[in-house]
Amino acid sequence: MTSLQAAAERDIHRLALEGLADRMQDSLLAAALSPVAREGMDCAAALFLPDGRVLAQAHSLPLLLGGMIPAIAGLLAAFPAKNLAEGDGLLTNDPWSGGTHLPDLIVARPAIAEGRVIAIAATILHHQDVGGIAPGSVPPDAKDIFQEGLRLPPLLWRRGGVEDAGIATILAANSRTPGMLAGDLAAQWAAVSLAARELAAMAGAMGADAFAAAGQSLLDEARDTLASALDTLPEAEASAEDALEGDGRSATPVPLRVTLRRLPGPRLAVDFTGSAPQTEGPVNAAPSGLLAACFALLRRIAPEAPANHGLLELLDLTLPEGSVVNPRFPAAVNARTATVKLACNALFAAHARLSPVPVPAPNAGVAVVLSFGGRDEAGTPWMFTEILAGGAGGGPLGPGLPALSADVSNARNLPAEMLERAGPVRVEEIACRAGSGGSGLHPGGEGVRRVYRLLSGHAEISYRGERHLSGAPGAQGGGAGAPAAARIITPDGGVRHLPSKARIPWEAGQLFIIETAGGGGWGRPRTPQGEST
Repeated sequence: MTSLQAAAERDIHRLALEGLADRMQDSLLAAALSPVAREGMDCAAALFLPDGRVLAQAHSLPLLLGGMIPAIAGLLAAFPAKNLAEGDGLLTNDPWSGGTHLPDLIVARPAIAEGRVIAIAATILHHQDVGGIAPGSVPPDAKDIFQEGLRLPPLLWRRGGVEDAGIATILAANSRTPGMLAGDLAAQWAAVSLAARELAAMAGAMGADAFAAAGQSLLDEARDTLASALDTLPEAEASAEDALEGDGRSATPVPLRVTLRRLPGPRLAVDFTGSAPQTEGPVNAAPSGLLAACFALLRRIAPEAPANHGLLELLDLTLPEGSVVNPRFPAAVNARTATVKLACNALFAAHARLSPVPVPAPNAGVAVVLSFGGRDEAGTPWMFTEILAGGAGGGPLGPGLPALSADVSNARNLPAEMLERAGPVRVEEIACRAGSGGSGLHPGGEGVRRVYRLLSGHAEISYRGERHLSGAPGAQGGGAGAPAAARIITPDGGVRHLPSKARIPWEAGQLFIIETAGGGGWGRPRTPQGEST
């Protein structure tokens, strides 16, 4: 076989696996019951080798895709692939077994050919409610994991395709939305079952040994492509910092610091030494989130590389134990998205100082997570979760896009019609936030503005935001984006300005207004005569 033929066969195999992962994702979106998954796309699918190395990913949510990698390692440490049988299903959401935060349930199923496990199909989905002190299981004032919901260590959830009735009973007893939880888990099982069948057929057609060799070839390709990209960086180091505006329980800033070192080999060392100690509030991020951020950086350095475990072979990641990026049990972790987003900004800023190629300005640095819940006038409970983006940073090629999650988050905001069916809420305004992008030769993208009114009853909002005190900085002389803001307006015109993280009582007739941050601008603005200012 010529090298050209080998490359063609490798590409065909890669596209087949990535296409299957995308079909899993489509299956999830078609079958999920909860709006945050079905419409918000807060879910992901991927394929793994029997030893837990990621083989192919769907084109979905990088925060969850990267976060699945240590979770699958945790599941396989408890239940080795060699002991799994046809129809077995694994389940976890434990941040200390590789998981993310408690609403994200990971489901995995082995694919078997020639009498052995040849791959693992896995999905992760943000469930509407898994218990805890607040509807939606994302309390911004939680002080430990026990206040956040039900924690599931690695479990053998299904045997021969049959669900463990005891586990199902425990799940239902601990959720405010048990039917939705069961339905979304069924959607996850359907997606991994689809993949297990297709993988078995693929390996059966080409042979299990050939399937394994083809997978290893894809990992080698990713590693070699990244190595070539790293060779363009100098053997040097660069650091960057950012900070959270409090942890949800205090307003004390929570600094994040990262140092990148391009090492011989080449390799890339990422060191978060100097970041804050773990916090009492829930902004702590389990290591899975930081791995997802690093995966996004590696993809940025080598965008043409396959998105598989080969990239991680050249990564040396240091996360100090007991820090906000590697907390000790039983730390609260539900608001980890803010930490991972700002870690991305710090990673990208450090990379910009090493890179010979100009890179974009920082994005808004936040994915606002809102969880609404209450009871209507008849006493019927209702609940939904909404995820809002800010603006992307301007870059050397053009302005930043508005309302875009530009690094590890890729969720969609929910349609107003769906929100209004979910509870007694009216969405009164959806708009881009005019003027919120940073000024510059290429301005930053605009954030979004959403206005909600509670029509009846009482409710509670769990608001997890960021960037209220300062906006995303510009680059190459560009201006900073506008900070975010949130407030409650009462029927008599009273205004209550909110911090970036809060659990808020919401009464009938009140407006809740959220304005997300804009992206940083890139380059100095030019005068009408075309001169740089």
